[in-house]
Amino acid sequence: MSKRAMAWQVLNSLKARLVASALLFILVLLPLIGIALNDAFTEQVKSATQNELSAYVYSILAVTEVDNQQISIPELVLENRFNLVQSGLYAIATTEDTSGKQTIVWHSQSFMGITPPPHFTIPVTGQSAFEQIILADKPHLIYSFSVSFASQNQNVPVTIHIIKDEIAFQQQIDKFNQQLWTWLLILMLVMLVFQLSWLWWTLRPLARFTQELHHVEQGKSMQLSSQYPTELQAVARQLNILLNTEQTQRSRYRNALADLAHSLKTPLAVIKSQADLSAASSEQVSLISRIIGHQLKRAQTAAAASWHLGISTNEVAAKLLRTLTKIYREPQINLSSEVAAQAVFKGDEADLTEIVGNLLDNACKAAKSTVKLTITGDAYQLLICIEDDGPGISEALQTQIFERGIRADSYLQGNGIGLAIVRDLVDSYNGRITVSRSTTLGGAKFSISFVYSV
Repeated sequence: MSKRAMAWQVLNSLKARLVASALLFILVLLPLIGIALNDAFTEQVKSATQNELSAYVYSILAVTEVDNQQISIPELVLENRFNLVQSGLYAIATTEDTSGKQTIVWHSQSFMGITPPPHFTIPVTGQSAFEQIILADKPHLIYSFSVSFASQNQNVPVTIHIIKDEIAFQQQIDKFNQQLWTWLLILMLVMLVFQLSWLWWTLRPLARFTQELHHVEQGKSMQLSSQYPTELQAVARQLNILLNTEQTQRSRYRNALADLAHSLKTPLAVIKSQADLSAASSEQVSLISRIIGHQLKRAQTAAAASWHLGISTNEVAAKLLRTLTKIYREPQINLSSEVAAQAVFKGDEADLTEIVGNLLDNACKAAKSTVKLTITGDAYQLLICIEDDGPGISEALQTQIFERGIRADSYLQGNGIGLAIVRDLVDSYNGRITVSRSTTLGGAKFSISFVYSV
């Protein structure tokens, strides 16, 4: 099975979908909640800071006086940090003439030694502005509020600017972020463990159902258990009925065919024993007997009805090699094999024995000294390869050799019906058989492949 097909099978799995949805909830939704909480806390801290700076504005305005259209503010104010040089909290009063030129008319003691920004935001009278500025190469927050004092029937506009170092503001946000994401990470891990445990518990019956199906498929079990949740009980019950029906019908079918074969043998034997039977007629009777045997074997094959069977190819290969070693002693044929332990034939043992046995027997007849059997496979496919060091099969015969009655010249015995049986059996399992020349031994190479849908 290709990587793309395997990837699609994984993505198409119900378990994969549930795990993906759980991970999506945990790894996407919770971080989005964290981001939303972080933004909400930032806005809250920003609003609290704005209210704090607004209160400082009113404390400055409370001590502000206008004398002869001049702004007068005491050097020392109530808030002590305004009186400490470069304390991080600064107050500035500015005016603006008709040409837009800004003039600092007063600043707190804390602002001494600091270069003022080139331009201050001057809001409309009675309005305020809250923004961020860079002061002494550090980010600061500034709250500006414009008022107008009446002096000698004239209005004297003034804007009070409260500037605060952003360090404390950022520290609050950073501390909140650290605690927020730490607890969110802990929550994500807890939820991940909980979700995976819950999914494992929920999908456990499906996993057991799949395992039991594999056991039935491999021939380790003949029935499914009934201990399943309500949703799966009906499926398990119907599958058990199907398995019982199929096994019963196949047993009856084979028994009927065996009886038919037995009943046909006696009439054919009587006909063949007639003294006045010509040689041609005797040959035709023998041919009829062989054809009947072949067709009965073909009808008896488990084929597609044996989807639930699964036999180890290792045992079948070992039996065949032991038998053929005894048969082909003169001349001695070196029989070797490489059979994967996990290679399983999903079919009837008799059918696999018929397929491999016929091909090995023909290979021994054609070989000079060596025959090699190789079987590999997994849950998705089974590959069988039989090679010999004989003269091989010509390209012209490679396409005809599986036709009934056609045999290669190198096979000195038999009438060619064995390969026809092999072809029919392979076709009944939707397999594929090909003939080529062996690159290692130099003789014929028969390759059989079965692809299973899982």
